[in-house]
Amino acid sequence: MLTAFANAFRTPDLRRKLLFVLMIIVIFRAGSQIPAPGVNVANVQSCINDVNDTGVYNLINLFSGGALLQLTIFALGIMPYITASIILQLLVVVIPRLEALKKEGQSGQTKITQYTRYLTLGLALLQATGIVALARSGNLLQGCNKSLLHDDGTQTYLVMVVTMTAGTAVIMWLGELITERGVGNGMSILIFTQVIATFPATLWAVGKDKGWWTFTLVMVIGLVIVAAVIFIEQAQRRIPVQYARRMVGRKMFGGSSTYIPLKVNQAGVIPVIFASSLLYLPAMAAQFNQNSSSEWVKFINNYLVRGDHPGYMALYFLLIVFFTYFYVSITFNPQEVADNMKKYGGFIPGIRAGKPTEDYLSYVLSRITLPGSLYLGLIALIPLIALVIVNANQRFPFGGTSILIMVGVALDTVKQIESQLQQRNYEGFLR
Repeated sequence: MLTAFANAFRTPDLRRKLLFVLMIIVIFRAGSQIPAPGVNVANVQSCINDVNDTGVYNLINLFSGGALLQLTIFALGIMPYITASIILQLLVVVIPRLEALKKEGQSGQTKITQYTRYLTLGLALLQATGIVALARSGNLLQGCNKSLLHDDGTQTYLVMVVTMTAGTAVIMWLGELITERGVGNGMSILIFTQVIATFPATLWAVGKDKGWWTFTLVMVIGLVIVAAVIFIEQAQRRIPVQYARRMVGRKMFGGSSTYIPLKVNQAGVIPVIFASSLLYLPAMAAQFNQNSSSEWVKFINNYLVRGDHPGYMALYFLLIVFFTYFYVSITFNPQEVADNMKKYGGFIPGIRAGKPTEDYLSYVLSRITLPGSLYLGLIALIPLIALVIVNANQRFPFGGTSILIMVGVALDTVKQIESQLQQRNYEGFLR
């Protein structure tokens, strides 16, 4: 593997791509450390050190590499783009016009990408407005009474909102640059960068606060979890497909055999993001009404904010299972796959073309989605279980959304580098 990395850097064009990606990552991380105009950096750092629980913003703060609570110019991170992409994927199924654009090929996909950019900016504007409003009122970091802004006037408020929204636009541009000129998917690499940005500090905090025996135990558990996630992420059910021979003019076409790969985790990390976002909505609504004595505010604070509550864990797990089935059902259409196979003369051995093929694909997909949904739910609950056992939710780095993103993006990027090495007749990563 080390030899393959050396070969990658010996290839001039591949070396340029890898160095370009590293340069973009450095720029991205630098922007995540530059505070937005009007932020009182000393008070913000003091509040972050004093407040252990980051409240309802854990997911957004994860995707921003800790930049959200520091109120930097890249505070929103890549989260608005992720949300916009998910919304567009759902709308493609619902709106016929978007579905028609998707079927147009590259030109239609370009249009959908443009709509995603516009929606990203709109969501970034809304999120920046909410975050700055909370910082202005002192509710962003609960338990800290220090002023996070030098001036809470309207001008400072507007400048911060515009700066954070523009920062999201710059992040989109950087991600597209990586996709066009670098290696791998740009947005995925930026997400990966922000997720691992807090890893060294978190691991050091585990050893410092809990002792080095606990640190060793966490590392061993982490390696086991990573190995299990890699095993499941690579697992797939291959459904064989045979294409019949047919004459076109004087030439014979078809007769080949291939397979349809159905992954165990067909939905990826999307169901976890869906479930987390849905659970954050009532918690965020309650945070805006902290001074209220309403029963619904008390109910949310008691059952839907504390991660160590059994009710919260059960609801979180059930939401992940539900969204896994929901997302798989809208991204993989057995009827469309069966129709395409019938159109091109393909069939599954032992299964008749048409409706029987559709029913068979639906049956296999439903059976394979069950272990995938349970796997996602258990992985997402690891930090919450750590909170109950060792009171280390914010200090437990291996688990939940972060480990799924890290392993998934790393595997995808390594495969792309591997394919480029094989094109140049070098020995790849995999033997």
